[in-house]
Amino acid sequence: MNSLAELNPLAREAELARVALVQIRAAQEVLALGESDSVTITVQGAAQQIEVPSSVFDLIGAVLGKMSAGEGVTLIPSNAELTTQQAADMLNVSRPFLIGLLESNEIEYRKVGSHRRVLAVSLMSYLKRDNESRRQVVDELIALDQERGFVRDQ
Repeated sequence: MNSLAELNPLAREAELARVALVQIRAAQEVLALGESDSVTITVQGAAQQIEVPSSVFDLIGAVLGKMSAGEGVTLIPSNAELTTQQAADMLNVSRPFLIGLLESNEIEYRKVGSHRRVLAVSLMSYLKRDNESRRQVVDELIALDQERGFVRDQ
């Protein structure tokens, strides 16, 4: 699968997701006690049970969480190649800003003819590094404020 799967929930779907999320979270609490590597799902009205990895069950919970809040969800295979516009949209930046990141080797890409393609895994790696860098700066600012007496320890 090299395509993006996008889901934007309607109001009724968001409500169904809320109900299902409560059940998924309850099941996740029970599963955490057993540390199982798989989960068996029974679909109402179906004669068979489906065994899925626990990580897939957790992903279903994460998708339901976003849907229940009315947020859209996009599933992107790690080997997917994104256009520069798709990558910029995912980072919530302009396309020219993204091009700057590509040209400064902040994010890996390849050229297909004259077009740049960004591997989803490279984009996620950049996002993880960027988020960690931001967290470090915030932690440093908090520590500095505490040293100067502007913020009390909580």
